[in-house]
Amino acid sequence: MSQKRIHEDQKYIEGLKQNNSFVIQSIYEKFAPKVVNYIKQNSGDEDKAKDVIQETIMTIYNQAHEKKLQLTCPFDAYFFLLCKRRWLNYLKKSDTKGVTINEELLSDGDDAVALAFETTLHERQHELFEDMFQKLGQACKDLLKATFKIKSMEEVAESIGVTYAYARKKKSLCIGQLTKLVQASPKYQHLKP
Repeated sequence: MSQKRIHEDQKYIEGLKQNNSFVIQSIYEKFAPKVVNYIKQNSGDEDKAKDVIQETIMTIYNQAHEKKLQLTCPFDAYFFLLCKRRWLNYLKKSDTKGVTINEELLSDGDDAVALAFETTLHERQHELFEDMFQKLGQACKDLLKATFKIKSMEEVAESIGVTYAYARKKKSLCIGQLTKLVQASPKYQHLKP
C-alpha cells in the first residue's frame, strides 16, 4: 500500500498551527466566500456562516496540534466539507422545518471526504469525553487535570497533597469511572472509529 502524498495546501494547516495572521487572512479571503454563499442558500445568514467558519478553523487548528493533521487533498475541499457538515448538523439539531438543502457535487476525491470524516469523528469524541469528564466528582477532575499537565505521578501527588500510592490508585479508579461513563453514553456507539 502506497503512502498518500502531502498536498501542497498543507501550508494552510501549518499556517493555522503557527497562528500566522497572513495565512488566516488568506483562508478567509479565498475560502470563506464559498461557505457563506452555501449557508445563505441553505436557510442561513452571514452571521451564522461566520460562526461556522470560525468554529471550523478552530477545529482544524486543534487537529493540526493534537493529531498532526496531514492534508492529502486541496484545502478548499477539506475546509468546505467540514463547514458544510457543521452547518448540516446545526440544521439537524435546530430541527428546522421546511429547509431545502442545496446539495452541490463535490468531486475533489475521496481524500477530502475521508479527512473531513476523521476530523468530525475526533471532534465528537472529544466533546463526548468533555461531557463525561464534567460528570466526574471534583476530586477526580482535579487529579486527572493534574495528570494531564504534570507527567510525574510523584509531582501530581505532591501538587494535590496526597501520597504517591493514593494518587496512582485514585487515578486508576477515576479513569475507570470516566471510561464507564463514556461507554454508557448513547453517543458512544456512533463514535467508534
